[in-house]
Amino acid sequence: MRRLSEVAPGVLVRTSSFELTTSTVVVGAAAGCLLIDPGVTVAELAQLAAELRELGLRPAAAWSTHPHWDHVLWSSGLGDAPRYATSAAVAAAGSWREEMISRVQEEAPGHDLELFGRLTRLPAGTGHIRWDGPATQVIAHNGHAPGHAAVFLPDAGVLMAGDMLSDIEIPLLDIDASDPLGDYRAGLRLLAAVPGVRLLVPGHGHVAGAAEYRTRLDADTRYLDLLAAGEPFDDPRCTQPWLRDWHRRQLQCVAGFTDGDPG
Repeated sequence: MRRLSEVAPGVLVRTSSFELTTSTVVVGAAAGCLLIDPGVTVAELAQLAAELRELGLRPAAAWSTHPHWDHVLWSSGLGDAPRYATSAAVAAAGSWREEMISRVQEEAPGHDLELFGRLTRLPAGTGHIRWDGPATQVIAHNGHAPGHAAVFLPDAGVLMAGDMLSDIEIPLLDIDASDPLGDYRAGLRLLAAVPGVRLLVPGHGHVAGAAEYRTRLDADTRYLDLLAAGEPFDDPRCTQPWLRDWHRRQLQCVAGFTDGDPG
């Protein structure tokens, strides 16, 4: 995992060795910080905690963009800050807990399971994270996962998009949802409507400027359009076997819905 790098004033990112997963730190008041999706291995979380101490920072609050195992991780070295997520994400994390524990033990063993996935619901009707720092806008939808929620910093123009708008992954639909394609399209529309995005931080992949943010919106929209057509096609981001497999599953899923059989 690389050391924290400041990508905008008061916004630092670190990239994991696992699927280029991004941990984001937003500096707030009184040496507090907002920590978004910290990950991924035990060693990387320990390194992140140590680096925050070196910088004189302590997590005052945390945010999980969605309820997948690699986005609900924590370490005792990060303290006991409240770890927020949307109500739908918290509910999903609870119902999927055993499955997620199996995944984390397989992919990143050694985590403290007492801390794993322990999230706090954002109060209903709240569109921001309550903490002593820069204003946040929570952009919630059900694309990719139930209760997925990006975070936008309007003053800095930084959008932390969670597992969307990646340059290394295709759009990954929640194929167990009643309308996977519709949910993802709705999420993209919300992200496209955010005003004043100057910097994009994806959950997996590389940080991008405003022009690349628009390019990725177009690429993901095109992918969904081709997927909806139900014909085989290729995407340059399908570089790994698991991505190619998921792409085939999504083609089969969408074709099943088109035929009136959700499977």
